[in-house]
Formats: sequence, structure tokens, C-alpha cells
Amino acid sequence: MTNGNEKIKTSRSVMYISSIIVMLFVLFGMFFPEQMGKAADASFAFLTTDFGWLYLLAVGFFTVFVYVVAFSRFGLIKLGKDDDKPEFSNFQWFSMLFGGGMGIGLVFWSVAEPMMHYLSPPVGEGATAESMRTAMRIVFFHWGIHPWVIFAIGGLALAYFQFRKGLPFLISSAFYPLIGDRIYGPIGKAIDILSAFATVFGVATSLGLGSNQIATGLQYIWGIQATPTTVSIIIAVMTMLFTLATISGLHKAMQLAADIKVWLSIGFMVFIFLFGGTVLILNNFTDSLGYYLQNFIGQTLWMGNVDWLKGWTVFYWAWWIAWAPFVGQFVARVSKGRTIREFVLAVTLLPSGFSMVWLSIYAGAAFNLDKLSNGAIQAAVNNDYTTALFATLQQLPMYSITAPLAILLIVASFVGSANSATYVLAMLTSNGDMNPGKQIRSFWGIIQGAFTIILILVGGGTAALAVLRTVSIVAAFPFMLIMIIMCFSIYKALAQEKL
Repeated sequence: MTNGNEKIKTSRSVMYISSIIVMLFVLFGMFFPEQMGKAADASFAFLTTDFGWLYLLAVGFFTVFVYVVAFSRFGLIKLGKDDDKPEFSNFQWFSMLFGGGMGIGLVFWSVAEPMMHYLSPPVGEGATAESMRTAMRIVFFHWGIHPWVIFAIGGLALAYFQFRKGLPFLISSAFYPLIGDRIYGPIGKAIDILSAFATVFGVATSLGLGSNQIATGLQYIWGIQATPTTVSIIIAVMTMLFTLATISGLHKAMQLAADIKVWLSIGFMVFIFLFGGTVLILNNFTDSLGYYLQNFIGQTLWMGNVDWLKGWTVFYWAWWIAWAPFVGQFVARVSKGRTIREFVLAVTLLPSGFSMVWLSIYAGAAFNLDKLSNGAIQAAVNNDYTTALFATLQQLPMYSITAPLAILLIVASFVGSANSATYVLAMLTSNGDMNPGKQIRSFWGIIQGAFTIILILVGGGTAALAVLRTVSIVAAFPFMLIMIIMCFSIYKALAQEKL
């Protein structure tokens, strides 16, 4: 296999084409917002109605593939040279993987999603004991093993072909066994452009959701109106924060945000666990874990309520696929020297286990406090689901302290994720350079923020978020097909290993 470092050229075609596509989309949204909305809705309806089954089948295939590889003879292959040692101790590695599981999405949906499924389950009546069990099974499904299987495939491809085969740190490198040196030509560049495109929309969706939650939180706490202008100002501030952090370096500038995120996350979990109904939370976790594992295969391929699936599971699978280049890069970077089996088991089980504990604490407390407050939390969710977290904290002690800290946690969680995603976009569009220049890093930071602000201002808050969600599904569709082919390419490369 050719050493990729000898083949890297200074071509900026991936950056130029990716940025032109994104900017054309922004301009189209500015001048033809109604048409963009209709086009996005039509694409969404076509993909989710006619190909919703493919999203489910693909993620089911990824799950089988990654575990078959891990437990086969290939599981002992190192992500690196045979004599490479892990860069980090087990404890450091596990800590970083846990950190990777603490994203903005968990903070945003930790109360809102289980409450929404509890009130409007895909089957059966809402607001019952059975719908509560169903809600927890669904959130475990959406935030558990399946998302991390998607990330593990992206990470496995990047780590294997970079650390063991010496190819560029690009998604296109995973296709070397199938197309050879053509990964450096138009085909490879098209793959990297699609990777960048999917990442931009995944990050923009998260930026929109996170900013909207901050805005509604400010309104809920202090009465500051959550208008599209307010949301846009918040996006601008957050964009400035993560862009400055990205420019100043991946490690130094983000250490403070990472520390704030970790300690606030731990603090909130302990606080809610102690004051939100400890026994109920523990009972809820135990029952939900068993129910989730019992229905693992059936839930993976369940198509019993297509309309519900389009708004939830299909959206989530598309969102996770859009984030696969970014999170895959993160887990790959910290896993050099690990065996494939170690990598797969740690990446798919540790962060998903953390997510389930997190969700059990937040959702269990919300269910308990909702009952004690005669439905205060479900009333807040019905009115505006983005306020669910604050409505829950309001039922607990020290709300005047915890509410502003929750805002800080949301900001820290998003800044960390967006900074890393911006860094990855810079890598994807600079030939896999693991230390891309500051100009290209700042360029992608500003582009993402401006892109989201324009959509919010032109389309209005809720409508723009709906468009972002829709477009993220559309953008992830071709990348899902790329990931399916990627699995066959990984298998072909592993089969050529001398074991």
C-alpha cells in the first residue's frame, strides 16, 4: 500500500467545492426561503417515506459488521504498527471516550425526549406506566449502542488506514482497497466533499438546537424573549467562542471548556440523582436497561409507525451519520495502538453506557417530579419542549443557582463539540493535515455560524430548525451509502492482513 504522506498534494479543491456548495445553499435560503423550505420538505418526504427502511437496515448492518469484525480473527489487529503501544493509559483512554459521550444533544434531549415519548408514544396510550417504559426504551435505543456503532465504523476506518497503512487522515483513505490511488483523484475528493457537507449540516443542526435551548432558557429564567434575533445573537457569540478556541489550538484553549463541561455534568448528575428521587431513578434504570436489551433486535428493524419513525429514529440515524466523520476522528485520534477488538468494545459500550446512566437520572427525576408537581413538567414540554430541563430544575432545590449553571453547561458542551467539529472540517478540506492552518479553521468556524444565523433570521426560529433537521437527513443520505461501501473496503483490507 502506498504511503499516503507522499501522495498528499497542496490542492484546495475539496475546501473550495465544499464551501461553494454551502454558500450556494445559504444564498438560496436567503433569497428563496419559501422554495428552500418546500424543496427540503419534498426531499425529506421522499427519503424518509421511500428510504426510511434503508436508514434502519444500514444501522442494523453496521451493528452486525462492527461486532463480527471485533470478535473475528481480525479483532487482534492493531490500529497502528504491530509494535505500537497505546498513547494513553486505560484510565485516560476511558475518560476521553466518556468525555466524547457528553455532547450538546444529551443535555438538550435528556428530559424533553423521554417526556415527549411518554406523552405521545409510537404505539399505545400516552401518560401511562407502560408508555413510561416505552419512552425509556426508545431513548436508550436512540442514545445507546447504535449511535456509537456508527461512530466506531468511522473511527475504525480512519485509525486503521492512517496508523497502520500510513494513508491521509481522510474518509476517502478507507476506500484504498477498492479504488487504489484513485482516492487522490476526483472520486476520493468527492467522498471527502460529501463528508464535509454532512459534517457542516450535522454541526449546524446542533448549533441551532443548542442556541434555541439557551434562548428559551433565558426566557424561562429571566423573561428575555427568545426571538430569532436573540437566537442569532447567541449563535454569533457561541461561534466566536468556538472559532477562537479552534484558532488558538485544539488542546490548550479547550481545556477550560472541557473541565467546565465534565465537572458540571458530574455535578448535575449527582445533584439530580440525590434530590430527584434516588430509588425511583435506580428502579427506572434497571427496568429500562432490561427492556432495552430484550427488544434490541426488534427495535433496530421496527417499522410499525412510519410517520413517528420519520420524525425520530430516521432523524437520529441521519444525524449520527452526519457526525460520523467528526466523532470518528476523535475516537480514532485517541486509540492508536489499541487492537480492533479493544477499540470496538470500548467505543460502543463505554459512552453508550454513560448515556444510559445520564438519561436514567434525568428522565427518572423528571417523571418523579412531574408526578409530585401535578404535571408541571409535561405542561412545560407541551408548551415548549426546549424548556424541559429548566422546568425539571425548577422543581429541585437551589433553582436560582442551578438554572444559570445549566446555561453554562449547554454553552460548554456545545463549544467543545463545535470546536472539534470545526477542526475536523479543516482537516477534511486540507488533505488530511492533522494540524490544519488557522485560516482554514477560522473560515469553517465563521461559515458554520453564519450559515445557521442566516437560516434562523430568514426562516424564523422553529421553521429554520425544522429545515436544518430536514437538510441534515438529506445530507446524510449519500454519506450513509458511502459508509456501507466503506465496510466492505475495511473487510477487504483486513482480509489481506497476514495473521
